[in-house]
Amino acid sequence: MDRRKLLKRGLIASTGIAASYLFGCNSLISASKEKGESHWGYIGKKGPENWGNLSSNFYTCRLGTNQSPINLESAVNADLAPLNFDYQDTPLRIIDNGHTIQVNYNSGSILTLDDEFYELLQFHFHNPSEHQVKGKGFPMELHLVHQSKKGSLAVIGIFLQEGESNRVLQQIWQGMPMKQSTEKTISNIKINATNLLPKNKDYYRYYGSLTTPPCAETVNWIVLKEPVQISTQQIQKFAKIFPMNARPIQQVKNRFLLKSS
Repeated sequence: MDRRKLLKRGLIASTGIAASYLFGCNSLISASKEKGESHWGYIGKKGPENWGNLSSNFYTCRLGTNQSPINLESAVNADLAPLNFDYQDTPLRIIDNGHTIQVNYNSGSILTLDDEFYELLQFHFHNPSEHQVKGKGFPMELHLVHQSKKGSLAVIGIFLQEGESNRVLQQIWQGMPMKQSTEKTISNIKINATNLLPKNKDYYRYYGSLTTPPCAETVNWIVLKEPVQISTQQIQKFAKIFPMNARPIQQVKNRFLLKSS
C-alpha cells in the first residue's frame, strides 16, 4: 500500500474511534439553545480563550487535543475520493441564533463520504474565515453541517472571497433577520446548497472539532480549496450583525492533514 493510501486509512480509522464518543446530537450541530448554555461569545470574558472555563460542558474547548479551526499548511497529497453531493431544493428556513445566521435544511439531502451517507442538517457563516491557508484568511467562511445515521459529523468548509455578488447568498441575505430570533420559514424562496459549492471540488481533509462550544472532537472536516465569491456589500451586511464570530486558529499537533491531488 502506498503512503497516500496509508495516510487516508489512518485518518478514517481515527475518525471512527472518535465518533464513538458522540453525545447529544442537537448540542453538536448548532449553537446551544439550552438555558445557561448561551453565555459564550467571541470577545472579552465570554470569548474563545475562556470557553473552557464557562461551563463544565465546555471543558474540551480547553483540554481537547484535536481542536478546530486550523491553518491548512503542509498538507500531504492523498488518494482522496471525489465528493458526492446530492442536495435537494428546500424552502428557506433561517434563524439568528445569537452566534451566527443559520439556515436549517429539510431532510433528504446527502453527502457521500467514505461510502457512508451524511445528511445535510444546516449551514451557517463565520466572519472572518475560521480556517486559514498557509496563514492567509478570507473575509468569511460557510459551514455545511452533515450527520450520518451512526451519529458522526461531516462539515464542508467553503471560503467566501470578496468579488462579485453571490446570487444564492443574496436570496438568503434578503431573509436575514437583523437581530436574534426564532426560526422563520420563507416558503416562496427555494434554495439548493449545490449552488453554494465552487466548481472545483478539490479539498483538504482532517479530523477535528466543532468550532463553537462544546468544542466536541467529533468532526470530519472537508475544506474546499476553491473559494466562492461574495460582494463587499454582502460581507458588510453580515458584519453589521456579527462583526466577528470566528474562533482563533488551533494547533494541528500530531494530526494528519491531507489534500486531494
